[in-house]
Amino acid sequence: MLYYLFEYLEKQYQVPGASLFQFTTFRAAMAILFSLIIATVYGKRIILFLRKKQIGETVRDLGLEGQKQKAGTPTMGGLIIILSTMIPVLLFTKLENIYIILLIGATVWMGIIGFADDYIKVFRKNKEGLKGRFKILGQVGLGLIVGATLYFHPEVTMREHSKTIITEQFTVEEVRGEEIKSTMTTVPFFKNNEFDYGDIIAWAGEGAKQYAWLIFIPIIILIVAGVSNGANLTDGIDGLAAGSSAIIVFTLGVFALVSGNIFFSEYLDIMFIPESAEILVFISAFVGALVGFLWYNTFPAQVFMGDTGSLTIGGIIAVLAIILRKELLIPLLCGIFFAESISVMLQVAYFKYTRKKFGEGKRIFLMSPLHHHYQKKGYHESKIVTRFWIVGIFLAVVSIVTLKIR
Repeated sequence: MLYYLFEYLEKQYQVPGASLFQFTTFRAAMAILFSLIIATVYGKRIILFLRKKQIGETVRDLGLEGQKQKAGTPTMGGLIIILSTMIPVLLFTKLENIYIILLIGATVWMGIIGFADDYIKVFRKNKEGLKGRFKILGQVGLGLIVGATLYFHPEVTMREHSKTIITEQFTVEEVRGEEIKSTMTTVPFFKNNEFDYGDIIAWAGEGAKQYAWLIFIPIIILIVAGVSNGANLTDGIDGLAAGSSAIIVFTLGVFALVSGNIFFSEYLDIMFIPESAEILVFISAFVGALVGFLWYNTFPAQVFMGDTGSLTIGGIIAVLAIILRKELLIPLLCGIFFAESISVMLQVAYFKYTRKKFGEGKRIFLMSPLHHHYQKKGYHESKIVTRFWIVGIFLAVVSIVTLKIR
C-alpha cells in the first residue's frame, strides 16, 4: 500500500543519501508508531466492545490469590494484537515478499485457531475450548506449509560468506557470492556458527542431501508447535506473555537487521539472507502491537489476550526465528516459554510415574506452569512478571552476544 508510494517517491525524486537500509528503517519506524497508536487508542474501544458483549474470562478455581477477581475480565484481546500488527504490515511492507506472505499467513492461521478456542470457551461455555487434537493439527499444518515453502520456494536463499568487498566509503564494490538454496542454520557458540540439516543424512551417500526436506520439515513442525504451546502456557498472569514476547520479538528484530544487511552480515561474519530486511518492518509493527496491548494487560489487567493472542504470538515468533535461521537459539531466546513448557512436562511425567510406582502421585512443583508455582509460594504476580521479564532480557542479551562469541 503506502510502501509502493514511498518507493515511487524515493525513485522519482532521488532523495539524497537514500538507501535500501534507510528506506527499510523509515518504514519500520512508521510501522511501530502506527501499531502503538492503533493498540492504545483503538484497543480501549475493543475492550469496551468485548465488555459490552460480555465476552469475559471464565476462571477455574485453582486456589490462587486474586484469581476470583479476574472473573469476567474481557478476553479475546489477542484481536488487538492481530489488528495492530496487520494494519501497519499491509500499509508499509512489500506484500509480494515471500517472508511477509508467510508471516501474514501464520498470523491469520494461528489467529483463527486461537479465536475458535476462545469462542468455544466463551459462547459454548466449554472450559476446555477447542479439542487439543485440532490445535495440534492446526500447528502441524502451519509447520508443514512454512517448512515446505522455505525449503522449496526459489526466492528463499542465502548468500555465501566472504565474497563481498566493502570499500572504506561503505559501498559494495563487488559481490561474488551466489545466492544459493540451503538448509544451513545458526548454531550458537560453535566456531563456524552454522549447521546444515542436510549433514544429518549425508551418511546415506552422494545425492542424499536432496532429501534433506525429510529432516527439515518435521523439525520446523516441532518448532512451530512447541513455541506456540509455550506461549500459550506462559499466558497465565497479567502481562507475562505479552511482555516476554515483546522482548523476544525485539531481539529477533536485531537479528533481522543484521542478517538482512550486507554490511552488518559481512562485519559479523554471519549468513546474509536476501530480502529478509523486509521482516524488520513486520517485527516493528508486532513489537508496537505487543507493547500497546501491554498498556491494558499489566496488573490489574483490563483485558486478557486469550488463545487468540497467545497461540498467534507463539506461531509468529516460531516462524520469525525459522526464517532468520535462528531456530536453534529458541531454547535460549525463548527461555521463559521453554521453562514454562518443561515445568508442565516434568510435573505431569513425575506425577504419573509416582502414581504408578507408589500408588500416589507426587509433584515437583507446587503447581505448573512455573509462574503458578511462585504464586503458590506467596509471591505477588507483579513481582513474578517483573522478574521473569528481567530473566527474559538477560537471555535476549546472551542471544545477541552469540553473534560474535563462538
